[in-house]
Amino acid sequence: MPLSDSQFSRRSLLKAGSAGALLIPAGSLLSACGSSSDGAAASSSPGVVRGRPTLTHGIATGDPRTDGALVWARSDTPARMIVETASSEAFSNPRRFEGPRVDPSSDGAGRFRITGLEPGQTVHYRVTLEGENGATSEPLSGTFRTAPSANGNVSFAWSGDVVGQGWGINRDGGMAIMGAIADTRPDFFLHSGDAIYADNPVPETQKQNDGNTYRNVTAEAKNQVAQTLDQFRGNYAYNLTDEHYRRFAANVPQLIQWDDHEVVNNWFPGESLAGQNRKGYTETDVNKLADFAYQAWREWQPVQPTEAADGRLYRKISYGPLLDVFVLDMRSYKDPNPNAWATSNDAGILGDKQTQWLIDGLTSSKAVWKVVANDLPLSIVVPDASTNPKDGGPKSMEAVAQGDNGAPLGREIEFSRILSRTKDVKNVVYLTADVHYTAAISYHPDKAAFQDFSPFWEFVSGPLNAGAFPQSPLDGTFGAQYEFVHAPDKANVSPAEGFQHFGHVTIDGGTRALTVHLKDAKGAPLYTKELAPA
Repeated sequence: MPLSDSQFSRRSLLKAGSAGALLIPAGSLLSACGSSSDGAAASSSPGVVRGRPTLTHGIATGDPRTDGALVWARSDTPARMIVETASSEAFSNPRRFEGPRVDPSSDGAGRFRITGLEPGQTVHYRVTLEGENGATSEPLSGTFRTAPSANGNVSFAWSGDVVGQGWGINRDGGMAIMGAIADTRPDFFLHSGDAIYADNPVPETQKQNDGNTYRNVTAEAKNQVAQTLDQFRGNYAYNLTDEHYRRFAANVPQLIQWDDHEVVNNWFPGESLAGQNRKGYTETDVNKLADFAYQAWREWQPVQPTEAADGRLYRKISYGPLLDVFVLDMRSYKDPNPNAWATSNDAGILGDKQTQWLIDGLTSSKAVWKVVANDLPLSIVVPDASTNPKDGGPKSMEAVAQGDNGAPLGREIEFSRILSRTKDVKNVVYLTADVHYTAAISYHPDKAAFQDFSPFWEFVSGPLNAGAFPQSPLDGTFGAQYEFVHAPDKANVSPAEGFQHFGHVTIDGGTRALTVHLKDAKGAPLYTKELAPA
């Protein structure tokens, strides 16, 4: 059941990022996430009208098309967004786009789609706010690339999991991995979910496995689990206080999903937290939490829900003749985790409409490569201890797989239909995050209990800035086998101890080969796999 809708050059990159850092006062950065350990003033919504509006948390773009992209910004006072675009950072003869008025009803955040640009071009853009009294803000600038209309090289990155397990913005270097992604200069970034950890407070310090102390930047919104709209908003604001994150957001368009920690760990629609011993929660109705979370997600991200197939999240992003990206929503239509062993055909994680949308989209796609962005892995076994049956029955499961290596059950039934009905579709690759390590997984019917599908690959990346964890076992229903894993041998390894990851995908415009590079936090390659087009 769906939830209710609450309704490029390196020099240019560095210049845009540093300009943003200089132009945003510390107090404004923290205004939506409360006071910090630095003593900045707190306010969860745009403040008192000032003489001049301020862009409080940088700028961002999302869901690029051949003719433009979504542009996001936030103001500290009611104002109108103005976007200018140009072919160079000099902004000579810029095009001007008048955007929406932003005000406290959306926490001062706004976004709109700019169109009419040329395909396959690097676009320099800058955002200015026009206040109600006519005063304008200082501008912030960035870059993005429009989707191509002809064959050419394509480059994109992906990962997930930001500020998890109490590992926040590091006082001794920030979230440097976000700068490493920006330095890779991808055409876009696929954010595979857990963009915030609304259920994970951030303490001032936290002890690492190696005995050292990790020092966090703190904020009021990260002092407790999020249960109010302002607290969910504050989680997004907190991430954007990091200079590396702001530089990344200003210069890399994002395709954004959501997963569980945007609401609460391992959530599903209709769930109650009563009796689960969830620390800090007084609100036990997960649907209420999810409504707040979804409103904050759509306010604070460069997304436009009305452009999604369901008017919420799942959507296809066409990126020229070489690539279609299918962005899934594996939360809003999910069956309860204790029902993961169901045998009925209506069991699932996507819902009937999304399942058919994916089948139809894959079979009708004309792109050479079809990337399915699944925020939960297909065969990595992820139990949900918080909702395990009290009578000793089968374990409650969080993702798709059960771990029994047998015929499809529960959510596997839904994916068996997808894999079977798309077995004649060439060049399908699945990308995911969620499990806090990086891996390459091959799937082959000759090794599977269910064999009515064609071989394919699933690649895993993450975390971006969260605890890293050892590898989990694979379910053999679809013949999954690890071909590469980079994971710690201890649980909850801090970002300062390593094992933070992002993936980088390149498609060669000449050979049309797709290559996946699994990378560490500094951008160094750990594993590379080249896939030739069929």
